[in-house]
Amino acid sequence: MRLFIAFFRLIRSLNLLFIVLTQFLFQYCIVIPSLEVSGISPILSPVRFVLLMLASVTIAAAGYIINDYFDINIDQINRPQKLVVDKIIKRRWAIVWHLSLSMIGALISIYLAWRLNNILLALGNLLCIALLWFYSTTFKKKLLIGNIIISLLTGWVVLVLWIVEMPRHFSPEGSPDAFTRIFKLAALYGGFAFISSLIREVVKDMEDMPGDERYGGRTMPIVWGVNVSKVFVATWMIVLIAAILILQLYVLPFRWWWSLLYSGLFIILPLLIIFRKLFYANRTEQFHELSNWIKFVMLTGILSMIFFKIYT
Repeated sequence: MRLFIAFFRLIRSLNLLFIVLTQFLFQYCIVIPSLEVSGISPILSPVRFVLLMLASVTIAAAGYIINDYFDINIDQINRPQKLVVDKIIKRRWAIVWHLSLSMIGALISIYLAWRLNNILLALGNLLCIALLWFYSTTFKKKLLIGNIIISLLTGWVVLVLWIVEMPRHFSPEGSPDAFTRIFKLAALYGGFAFISSLIREVVKDMEDMPGDERYGGRTMPIVWGVNVSKVFVATWMIVLIAAILILQLYVLPFRWWWSLLYSGLFIILPLLIIFRKLFYANRTEQFHELSNWIKFVMLTGILSMIFFKIYT
């Protein structure tokens, strides 16, 4: 039982559930309703959609494993109580699980790409596998590039569903309005995922400074300092809040009152709280609290997809 629990901690099972939730909501609250309005069926059958989610989950799980594999020394300083690799699960088994899960994700992606005649799906997911490897081995300790890679991969969780439907946009049976709407919302939620993830990654770098600095990390707080990193985070938070407010003004004429109330209470207000807490944070536990707040906003932002189902 201890080994079983350790494995699910290693693959960040809650984060994997977040991926499943994100793709499920986007498919059933945005993609399918948008297509049904134009009398078009989704290209993904329920079985193929489950396979797509499984590919996303296995690739992400493999990424978490290899990240912990290369971060053993750093994690012994930053989070010794959460250490799994080499403490509960042996290093060689971590590599075996990484390779196995990566292979499963790659094979599913290739199969779906073949069945859907969409090579971009396979290329995108294979690129994700490669980026997660190089992030863990090289880019994580580099200034900003590691943060950008993880943020792009977070956005890909949404955008991959647009990639699946994209070829039909240009086909004779396609409906420009339906596919344009899907693309706009994929860009909207993909952009939200990218910015919120970038904010969280820099906050986590501030939280992880002791271990990163000891083992040669060149993350933003180490290279530019904590204060500059806070300004960087605050700037992106302002961009995110402004974008959400503009979006609320856009939907105001449609009288989406519950959506407006939800966004104000569960997305904008928490972002303002994070913004205020950011400039008072100077201890590891305070940065950890901020990271959890940002994760909460990411969750509430993704849950807002439900309103597109309600009001469509």
